[in-house]
Amino acid sequence: MSCAILLPAAGASSRMGGRDKLLEIVDGQPLLVRQALRALTTGAPVYVTTRQDRPARIAALDALNVTQVHVADPDHGLSASLRAGVSALPANVTDLMVLLPDLPDVETADLRAMIAAQISAPGKIQRATAQDGTPGHPTVFPRKFFADLTTLTGDTGAEALLRREGFIPFPLLGNRAITDLDTPEDWARWRAARD
Repeated sequence: MSCAILLPAAGASSRMGGRDKLLEIVDGQPLLVRQALRALTTGAPVYVTTRQDRPARIAALDALNVTQVHVADPDHGLSASLRAGVSALPANVTDLMVLLPDLPDVETADLRAMIAAQISAPGKIQRATAQDGTPGHPTVFPRKFFADLTTLTGDTGAEALLRREGFIPFPLLGNRAITDLDTPEDWARWRAARD
């Protein structure tokens, strides 16, 4: 099995009031860099989708051993990142983990555990959940679903595919799988809880 990790980072941060959530500083690093490093620590190849009008994101990633994938139509939503990311994968990739970069509590150990679990359930989609079972991220897709991922549209990601095909839930500690930070208020609450 050869699993790659995709961080879809071509969103507009439109709910951040002019700030870029992926460049918010966490533990001394921009969030995007921190999450890319966590992905790289698994040993899997890491792909990050980017958009031309966010040059600071591109520059932040330049020093990392990731493959940047330019998204020509980023305003078409998360599906545009998934289409571009899957299309950039080499033929030897058998599984793809989609890791949303604005999930700051997901740890390298979580990623490694999901990759290991995928080996024991090949051919099945695996999706992280909160401890209470609420579906979240990341999600691991076997190659047989890559073609489906390249036909997605809109900003709901692979939700329709997941509803149709089902998935094996992979519980992560607490709310790691569902704590995404989209607004300044989300960030303020998350930072206050860490202090």
